[in-house]
Amino acid sequence: MSGRRAMVATLATAAWLACLPAAAQQQISVSLQAPEAVRPLLERYVRLLGAESVMLPEADGDRLALVRRSRREISDLLATEGYFNPQIRIDRGAGKDWKVVIEPGARATISEVTLDFEGEIAGAGDDGVRALREGWRLPVGEPFRQAAWDAAKQQLLDTVSAHRYAAAHIVQSRAEVDPDAATARLSLTLDSGPAFYLGELQVEGLEALPEDLVRRYSTLKPGAPYDRDALLAFQSGLQNTPHFASVVVDIDRDPALAAAVPVRVQVAEAKPKTLGFGGGFSTNTGYRVEASYRDVNLLRRGWELGTGLRLEQRRQSLYADVFLPPEGQQRDSFGALIDRSNVEGLKIGSEAVGVARKTVRGDIETQLALRLQRERVQPDGARASEHNTLTANWTWIRRAVDDLLDPRSGNVMEFQVGGGSSIALSDQNFVRLYGRLVHYRPVGERDVLILRAEGGATLAPSRDGIPQDFLFRTGGAQTVRGYAYQSLGVREGSATVGGRYLGVMSAEYVRWFRPDWGAAVFVDAGDATDDRRNFDLRTGYGVGARWRSPAGPLAMDLAWGQQEQKLRLHFSVAIAF
Repeated sequence: MSGRRAMVATLATAAWLACLPAAAQQQISVSLQAPEAVRPLLERYVRLLGAESVMLPEADGDRLALVRRSRREISDLLATEGYFNPQIRIDRGAGKDWKVVIEPGARATISEVTLDFEGEIAGAGDDGVRALREGWRLPVGEPFRQAAWDAAKQQLLDTVSAHRYAAAHIVQSRAEVDPDAATARLSLTLDSGPAFYLGELQVEGLEALPEDLVRRYSTLKPGAPYDRDALLAFQSGLQNTPHFASVVVDIDRDPALAAAVPVRVQVAEAKPKTLGFGGGFSTNTGYRVEASYRDVNLLRRGWELGTGLRLEQRRQSLYADVFLPPEGQQRDSFGALIDRSNVEGLKIGSEAVGVARKTVRGDIETQLALRLQRERVQPDGARASEHNTLTANWTWIRRAVDDLLDPRSGNVMEFQVGGGSSIALSDQNFVRLYGRLVHYRPVGERDVLILRAEGGATLAPSRDGIPQDFLFRTGGAQTVRGYAYQSLGVREGSATVGGRYLGVMSAEYVRWFRPDWGAAVFVDAGDATDDRRNFDLRTGYGVGARWRSPAGPLAMDLAWGQQEQKLRLHFSVAIAF
């Protein structure tokens, strides 16, 4: 029994009515008397019940045909929901009012389930087969529905074919219904076929990109058991690179190839070169315009070049980075940067070159970076300085959240350790430690509580000669709201410079009163200093508006700085990873 048969009967009834001459029809209304459990289904799919009025043919023979068709249609439809012995009465009044009375009877329940397995899975051990039987979705005692029976069969097939047994198929399935007893006996035989193991990659569609590029992105190992999730992850990873416009990864499910089935990778290359322009504004660095250029096939080696010029009111930078194709989970890059900034009376000019290696394992990302930089620091009202420094920095980040762009549950943890040595260009030995934790806790159906803490310490006798990137300033959007950007730090002359210690805490509650619009209340506290004895938490609190944009939630916050007794407006993207 299937829902398709009921739908065909519905269409046939509609077509039969539509073909009758208009002059030979009269209008009637049809009411339904049926339990609430089946009423919505009948009203939705039975033609006789779906309209406020029905055009009825004049001839008695045509009317009897309409009644028979409707009875069969209702009976078939109820059977798909497990009602195999219904009582259907169609009362045809002398006037224009008809009444359909339905007693669906007892719903059939599952009285017996027999699952048999053939193929290699049958000899793979009892634990696997036992787990499949225990996971069967339509056990004894459950109501029988055609949709549930179809879904249970598909779920079992998907479970078996997703891992190892790519050619699994259902040999036979049968549902034996006893209408009088209102029971159904289910039987199914599934043949797993042989276990599949991966062979070599077969890549099609490469034209300008190097032949080994896809293989360098691959995490699949020849000889590994077939795993559909692994193939989908590989496909998704390729699709997310800028090299390809489309990617399809699959295998041939021919049992003859099971020992080493080739992995077919069909790609379409994306345009390699793009030029972009943009603009924006933030309360931290002011208005911004920028131009960028990307070439994802630099020197026809599949290298990615990203370069750009960004001009902001308080900061200007010119950069170029080259990312090499990955080797498994690792990816290397190198680049150069020219940067100028003037924030809170501190003018910084720097030029730097560096190399980095990033490793991604699940939701954990690590990066080791070496950087050679020249920095000139000019605080207003104080002595300028200049130094060259070779630094190393290791970063560990774990993003365990439900949504990277708009998290509502989970945690983001980050830890950094880096430094420099006097025997390698630095003015003194120093080690910088930094940690950050952001916790997202859902409240009710929509709201979220966001708790944030960050802290850092640069271990050195003094801050002299240490690059500002290895010291700490805070204040502004996404740090301590209610205070100007990087205004909390060490006073030197009339400027704010970086200190050796940092501590920040924040609590924020976001109420989403519409899917895309929300409001927030928050309190922040933090400080950066050069002496732990002078550490003084500066407090800011306020309210804000939130908008879920395609780039993530945008935030506009109005915050009161308790120590400064000043109100400030902050505008930013509400999440930064």
